[in-house]
Amino acid sequence: MKYEAVIGLEVHIQLKTRSKMFTRVATGFGQPENTLTDPVVLALPGVLPVMNKEALDKIVKAGLLLGCTIAPVCKWDRKNYFYPDSPKNYQISQYDQPICLGGTVEIELPGPSRNVMGEHKLIPLTRIHLEEDVGKLNHFARESLVDYNRAGTPLMEIVSDPAMHSAEEAFAYLTSLRQTMVYGGISDCDMEKGQLRCDANISIRPVGATYLGTKVELKNLNSISFVRDGIAHEIARQIAVVEAGGTLVQETRDYDGQTGASQSLRSKEMAHDYRYFPDPDLMPVKVDEEWKARLLAECPERPFDKQRRFFTQYQVPYTITSVLVPDRALSDFFEAAAQLAPGKAQAVGNWIVNDLLRELGNARLPLAESKVTPAHLAALVQLIEAGTVLTNAAKEIFVEMFASGEKPDVIADRKGLKAAPTDTGELEQWCRDSIAGNAKAVAEFKAGKDSAINALKGPVMKAAKGKANPKLVDETLRRVLAAL
Repeated sequence: MKYEAVIGLEVHIQLKTRSKMFTRVATGFGQPENTLTDPVVLALPGVLPVMNKEALDKIVKAGLLLGCTIAPVCKWDRKNYFYPDSPKNYQISQYDQPICLGGTVEIELPGPSRNVMGEHKLIPLTRIHLEEDVGKLNHFARESLVDYNRAGTPLMEIVSDPAMHSAEEAFAYLTSLRQTMVYGGISDCDMEKGQLRCDANISIRPVGATYLGTKVELKNLNSISFVRDGIAHEIARQIAVVEAGGTLVQETRDYDGQTGASQSLRSKEMAHDYRYFPDPDLMPVKVDEEWKARLLAECPERPFDKQRRFFTQYQVPYTITSVLVPDRALSDFFEAAAQLAPGKAQAVGNWIVNDLLRELGNARLPLAESKVTPAHLAALVQLIEAGTVLTNAAKEIFVEMFASGEKPDVIADRKGLKAAPTDTGELEQWCRDSIAGNAKAVAEFKAGKDSAINALKGPVMKAAKGKANPKLVDETLRRVLAAL
């Protein structure tokens, strides 16, 4: 019997706010243990929570980016459990009235090659709700210590429908979700800092069946690659259990990304185990149309929408857009340069993807610290288009421009890299010599094979010692060939 997997993801994302969810204490990472705390975070007697408006803005904005319905009224609930990372012994969360309902995440599955766009599909969401994060347990040889610096940080939980059927789909979902949240300034989504965490709910069923099988929750998926690997491992484990005549049980399992193995942690809790009830210290939140309209106006273009626009507006191929679009700053850099070099967007994209990223990587610099600006790059592309500098010289100019921040024409003048003016009579003679010595290429060109002209350009450039204007060479060759 063949089986298919059914996968739903619960993704926790820390919101990028200056202070915590119910207090003014700063958020942060890497600070000395238990320094980002106060009486509210530590749940000392008599303290009361006060809502963070910035966090509410961020989750509404996230919901709008993902096409969710924003609830006109949402409320707060206490999720009760006893564990050292929760100083109150409950977590303030949202249960039956979350702030965002529905919505979708657009994903792209791998194409037949890395240079071809893959299949796109929409993964439906169940809900997004807001809660407070818990502390972090640090385990040592003989003891465990808790750091409450993370406790109280605004935390958004995005729950998908059980609508994915492979580890690759889950990987694509997380990749797309992360890009959208970073684009919107909702979160930096750095998994190493715990800003994005994921649990996967996985079951299997016979191919063609419509019911849901026994669900297993997989935890400790601390990188997007481990999410993919862990899900693939769990699918294989469940199929092996069933095919051996065993019975799957609903449980929570821990996945070790280093060893590729998982182990049972506990039986899976149900909602009633948490004894949810409305928080008596917090009022419900009403989100009106004016609030939503203000945040909608701040939402950026979504990554896949931008990629489709780059295809149509700039005719830039997938090999370039697939590198530019995932990084909002890089795609903004490209668009600024492309608008300064009309009609040369693909050339601009090639310089960014091949040269700018290489130099940034070698120098270990972020784009924000690059001395090459969109104006610099557009000017260099225009110098090449005009035939003022040749491609090889442009490569040298770019490296110097990256190091110094000088304008490309200044570098070309200073280093003598501008193409030498070509005597038109001399150029025409070189073209005639090339045509006379390449009868096969001439015949192919006359027969309609336009690319055959490239075989005639090499001898001309060689005669010109590499300093002829390629555009002028092409024009002269075509003129002489047309007269034959």
